[in-house]
Amino acid sequence: MSEKNREETLGLTLTALLKARSLSMRKLSSLTGIDTASISRIISGKQKAKLNHLETFAFHLGVPTAQLFQAAGFDITMPQPEGHSDIYTSISSVQKILQSSNLIDHLFTAELVQKELIKYEQYALTEEGRQIIIDDFPSKVASVNGAGPFIDGLKQMYLQFCENDNTSQRRALLGSALLYFVMSADLIPDYVFPLGYLDDAIAVQLVLDRLNQSDN
Repeated sequence: MSEKNREETLGLTLTALLKARSLSMRKLSSLTGIDTASISRIISGKQKAKLNHLETFAFHLGVPTAQLFQAAGFDITMPQPEGHSDIYTSISSVQKILQSSNLIDHLFTAELVQKELIKYEQYALTEEGRQIIIDDFPSKVASVNGAGPFIDGLKQMYLQFCENDNTSQRRALLGSALLYFVMSADLIPDYVFPLGYLDDAIAVQLVLDRLNQSDN
């Protein structure tokens, strides 16, 4: 779909939704906090809608976010490599998907995930960090409802984290992945389905790699 066609499709979709809900652009502006001029430019195709625009519009217009993503021409399908279903086999392929989908403003890299994990390592050794993991991990896993094979890895990490005979280094590494998942400080927002949990999956893989290195 060409850029022009994407903008026209989104504009027509938003116009139809506003009409169906008897809303003016001014009223939508009041609901969303997005100024009326920006909404007008997005609908007319003079301004490209950002990810947060689409999410906010979808919430206040009562439609799935994916519907507006599709109307805006975003390709958020995730191709599976031949012979593999592993969600974190290739960090470079994840980066290519994100770049082609144009959903993330900044460059997504494994280094960014690693930096976030390092921030959580010391926190995982505190009583507050430990309590967050113990209390919040089960409910967060339940809310994901099997979003990816990395969930099995996280469940194993959780069980290992709860063991009493861990070294401080091992507990910090395990806790960093669990806190990254629980606290939702995602580099890719969870609502960007099906890409939203890929950074969590990569976080799991990075921690597993470090655990394997420390065990050898």
